[in-house]
Amino acid sequence: MKNIIIFASGNGSNAEQIISHLNQTKTAKVDAILTNKANAGVLERAKRHQIPSHIFSKTDLESGKVLEIVNQYKPDLIVLAGFLLKFPEHIINVYPNQVINIHPALLPNYGGKGMYGMHVHDAVLANKESYTGITIHYVNENYDEGAIIKQEKVFVGDCTTADEIATRIHQLEYEHFPTTINKLLSE
Repeated sequence: MKNIIIFASGNGSNAEQIISHLNQTKTAKVDAILTNKANAGVLERAKRHQIPSHIFSKTDLESGKVLEIVNQYKPDLIVLAGFLLKFPEHIINVYPNQVINIHPALLPNYGGKGMYGMHVHDAVLANKESYTGITIHYVNENYDEGAIIKQEKVFVGDCTTADEIATRIHQLEYEHFPTTINKLLSE
């Protein structure tokens, strides 16, 4: 069985969808969840699923301490699920084409530094976009510029709030992120 580790900074709803999906398919298991936020909701989800978790600082991430933790698990795939810090090049170099992320827009639109979560949905709404979506991509040294694995779009032309857009994006994430991970691990 293959193993993955998840990096998350927030609530962990995508992480939980991935955990549940992999528990059903038995393709892989989540060996650990790593977060840079001591109060992140993902920690409670990890506890509920009896998955080890690690809290680290930005300094730990940059210094190589987090790479030491990652290496202990020997992951087949590293999944960024709502992880808000720039992922360090030294980890990407050790795990080339094994680090993936999900972005709440159709890249290259609404990508880059500072474009995450509600910031993206606010921009989509302000620009009166008819469609937006999700992009699952490999992580490289630049924000949101890695090779695209999969994109899915959704109509949002009738949305009047960023929260409505966020709800539609979450539905796409929950449906497509776990299955895409499963497919990557099956190849």
